[in-house]
Amino acid sequence: MYKIKIHNFEKKYLLDEMIRVFLSSDSYRILSDEEDFESDEVIHFNRSGSDDKNEIKREIYRTLSTLTSYEPEWGILTGIRPVKLWGETFEELGNRIQTRELMKDKFLLSEDKLELIEDVYNYQKSMIGGIDPNNSSVYIGIPFCPTRCSYCSFASNQVPDSEITLYFLALLKEIKEVGRMMKEYLIKPRCIYIGGGTPTTLSHTQLEELFCAIKEHIPMSRVREITLEAGRPDTITYEKLQAAIRGGVNRISINPQTMNDDTLKLIGRNHDTNMVRKAFEIAKSFSFDAVNCDIIAGLPGEDIEDFKHTIYEVLGLSPNNITIHSLAVKRGSKLIDIDRDYYHKVGKLVGEMLEFGRDVLGENGYRPYYLYRQKHMAGANENTGYCKDDAFCIYNMAIMDEHEDIVALGAGGISKAFFPEENRLERIPNVTNYQEYISRVDEMIERKKIGFANRRFNNAD
Repeated sequence: MYKIKIHNFEKKYLLDEMIRVFLSSDSYRILSDEEDFESDEVIHFNRSGSDDKNEIKREIYRTLSTLTSYEPEWGILTGIRPVKLWGETFEELGNRIQTRELMKDKFLLSEDKLELIEDVYNYQKSMIGGIDPNNSSVYIGIPFCPTRCSYCSFASNQVPDSEITLYFLALLKEIKEVGRMMKEYLIKPRCIYIGGGTPTTLSHTQLEELFCAIKEHIPMSRVREITLEAGRPDTITYEKLQAAIRGGVNRISINPQTMNDDTLKLIGRNHDTNMVRKAFEIAKSFSFDAVNCDIIAGLPGEDIEDFKHTIYEVLGLSPNNITIHSLAVKRGSKLIDIDRDYYHKVGKLVGEMLEFGRDVLGENGYRPYYLYRQKHMAGANENTGYCKDDAFCIYNMAIMDEHEDIVALGAGGISKAFFPEENRLERIPNVTNYQEYISRVDEMIERKKIGFANRRFNNAD
């Protein structure tokens, strides 16, 4: 058991995340300010009394990388939006070499990660341009799934159809009222993303009604992209995708997570790999511009060969988007109750999986177009979206860039009003619990009217 003493820094929890990249939670203890050991057993940080969090993190990184012989490629960077950070630094300095040197020296990033960040930033800039305060996006959440996966920490509920119907009626009301607000405030989205949960938990008639409500109430003149997460293959039918294509959807996501049947059973999915193949067959009946496929590196019981199998099987399905997620084990998931240090134990393996995925996808014409990171990710790695033939997702880029309004509808949705002159976002959250959402939907509508009215007023000045 390592004893760690952090001197002269009150918010030790901000540094604990860095320590956990190197050490499992049961292998160390951070001593309190009252505990004062000077034995060889104690590792001391910040004896100099610095109040610079990044300086202390660099000390932690260098000390623990020597102790563990592990050098995480993301260095001390724990933020979830490294491409945004690169962009803001580059726009301030105006020089890519200086930006690269600053990012490397300040955050101890590896050359490979610096290359990845810059590549993604340059691609996004060329495809969707720079900051435009007139841009906005819409998110619509359907917080229901057939089953709950062992690693899931999202708002995902398994409920009878009667409950889904009550939620759906409340959601339609919010779409109508917030759509009216958007027209009044001249908020014209360029993309709409319907996520969850699993939106295709809805029946095909409910999906038809949803798309009709979107077209009737949401300002559609600038919309270039509508995405539907048809995530669970066992929820996909011809009728549902037909409703989607009629409703203007031009991008869908089919998410097997793995192409190994034993793993699917272990993590609590209802589908098998044959259902995945069948879902892709149905999707090919329609003219979607993009079909995405999500897979996860680091799932329980899987080794590098299992992951390679998934990569090759997915390539055989010919999606033009593939997103590789590093497993994140968060509070609220079943997996963290089983093994709270699972994400730490598989960190190096996940790094190997990501490297293999990047190499093979690159050889097959896919390029990284967006990336983000989360807390408790295996190996402190990243999630990366790849696209082929420029079939990228505008919403994925926008939500990571955070330089435009996000209007989020449904339980758990977090709207964000962008104040360009201050380069800041103001969060306007909906409640997460779907039953509370149903009973408080009028309050959720009013929150957005107030929040976005403030942004509109400030921008008008």
